[in-house]
Amino acid sequence: MKISELYIYPIKSLRPTKVTEGELTHLGFKYDRRFMLIKVTPGENGGPSEMKNMHISSFPEMSLFQTTMETSQGAADPGKIVVTYSPPSLTTPGSDQEKVGNQTGERPPVQGQRPVHANSPQYSCQSLEIPLEPDTTNLKPIDVTMHRSPTTGYDMGEKFNSWFSDCFGFPVILTYLGENTRGVLGTLAPKYHTKEPWWRVWQQEFTMLGGNNNNPILGRWLVPITAAYLLLNAASWAYAQIEAVGLSPVVGICLIAGLFLGTWAGINTMLMRRREARIGFADCAPFLVVSQTSVDDVSARLAGTQGVDLTKFRPNIVVTGAVKAFEEDFWAELGVGKDGLGKVKLLVTGHCVRCRSLNIDFKAGKFSDAEDGNVLKKLMKDRRVDQGARFSPVFGRYSFPGREAVGKRIKVGDEVWVLKRAKKHTVTDWPGSSY
Repeated sequence: MKISELYIYPIKSLRPTKVTEGELTHLGFKYDRRFMLIKVTPGENGGPSEMKNMHISSFPEMSLFQTTMETSQGAADPGKIVVTYSPPSLTTPGSDQEKVGNQTGERPPVQGQRPVHANSPQYSCQSLEIPLEPDTTNLKPIDVTMHRSPTTGYDMGEKFNSWFSDCFGFPVILTYLGENTRGVLGTLAPKYHTKEPWWRVWQQEFTMLGGNNNNPILGRWLVPITAAYLLLNAASWAYAQIEAVGLSPVVGICLIAGLFLGTWAGINTMLMRRREARIGFADCAPFLVVSQTSVDDVSARLAGTQGVDLTKFRPNIVVTGAVKAFEEDFWAELGVGKDGLGKVKLLVTGHCVRCRSLNIDFKAGKFSDAEDGNVLKKLMKDRRVDQGARFSPVFGRYSFPGREAVGKRIKVGDEVWVLKRAKKHTVTDWPGSSY
């Protein structure tokens, strides 16, 4: 199997940027879902405003926004996201809605929008440029909670908020994640915590911190040599201090032991926290992997169409070459690379439970009444295979980067290997979910 397509979603729920390669971080591809839109509903009688995270399943008009990325070319060009808003056509020629539009000078509003005058600037395609990595020094922090998993974001300010608000027809805040993260709830997170001894964990973590996780000598001897060096020097210093103040040997030994235990506990806690999986503005996991074979299976279910637009499934990684449709249900670990072991490991931990966003007409910015509006219904027949989501079909697999994968790159054309398979379906158990 091989990677056939890669996608990055710099702003959650907007149309993605198709790329040929991507750098892996612990939150997914670099720049993926680092921004999110929030709808603001002013409170009644001057009360507090209501903040609602914007997802395409609730705001289908988000499909009218296309994103492209221009990565950094140096200090003079830090990189940017270009968002292009493409309002739908006035409707089918000769329709009653078109006649109304011609008479009033307004186009019919997309669901949830106020009417936009045909002569207004936003009626034609508009673009907005957003810095890829904004300076958060002067940005206002705001609390964000997604699926009961909280974090802090940054309000990008009036310039960006006004542009999106004008396009949507209601107040919107563009929120930037910055260096913040969210916790992974339920059992979706991979088991980075193993039964390996503490010194082996330290070796792995310190080696990765040094960027030399491919050096077998450094990986084996870094911690023992460093620990021995620090131990000898610390013991020598502590002994000198004990002699200087005239403490008894027993008290001195106790102080040295306490110092070492405290230092060990602090470092161990820090390194163990590094091994906890985290996410950003992605719903449940850093990556979504789908199989082109399964996409083709869904396309075959739709009568008289050219096939389903695979970006409706919102994948990050598309794999081609699977023998059977939906065999990815049982993938547990993937290797990406030219050798059998894979230079990058992806830990596949759960199903992606599907919602009505599959039925959106991306060009119209609304739910489709045509055959492509039946994708969810077609999947209901035989894809409700997750015991934790018995009333919803699943498609695609949530994945996390292996610890050694962070900082590496994968690209279109890379070979994909199934390193581990599960014997049965995973079970969705995200707290508070109702599928």
